[in-house]
Amino acid sequence: MSKGLNYLSKEDIAAIGINDDFHIAPYRADGKTFGTLTWIWVVEVNGSLYVRAYNGKASRWFKSAISQKLGKIKAIGKEFKVAFDIVTGDINGLIDQAYKEKYGSSPYLNAMITQSSKDATIQVLPVV
Repeated sequence: MSKGLNYLSKEDIAAIGINDDFHIAPYRADGKTFGTLTWIWVVEVNGSLYVRAYNGKASRWFKSAISQKLGKIKAIGKEFKVAFDIVTGDINGLIDQAYKEKYGSSPYLNAMITQSSKDATIQVLPVV
């Protein structure tokens, strides 16, 4: 694991899920340098973290996350090395519900539960 980065524990996942200060930085194309930390929404469903790209698959961070599969996140005052995996299927309904519960008062919610955003859903996974 990269120096200074933490392991993402179950306790961290739960804490991140209830907070609204989440930044993501997939590796750049060189596979060694982290991209710029980008603030995005995150939800926790069944003990896992999920993020969606507001601009769908065209989002720069989404493209990097899918191609590089690794990066870091910053949340709850810590940085974590993580892996990224694209999400499809029925879990998206639970993710929609989590977005509605956490961000229901936001005018941006509807964009985050469109098919375009669902198609750009990523699970954030611990790296051992």
